Amino acid sequence: MGELFGILFLTIVAPIWIVFHYIYKMRSVRGLSTEDEKMLSDLWETSRRMEDRIHTLERILDSESPDWRRQQQ
Repeated sequence: MGELFGILFLTIVAPIWIVFHYIYKMRSVRGLSTEDEKMLSDLWETSRRMEDRIHTLERILDSESPDWRRQQQ
């Protein structure tokens, strides 16, 4: 009888218990934390500045060496 209870627990109760546990965890952590929002904002600003730098470098290269794009390929 004990073996049957163990088998039923492992095949029915344990998987349902695990699924509900993770559903509860996901619902409790719905949004981004303040730290995550700050990090995302910093990454966004850094990428914007990097894009500006790349455009500036491309303009400089275009004026100093107009065929630099063809040389890359």
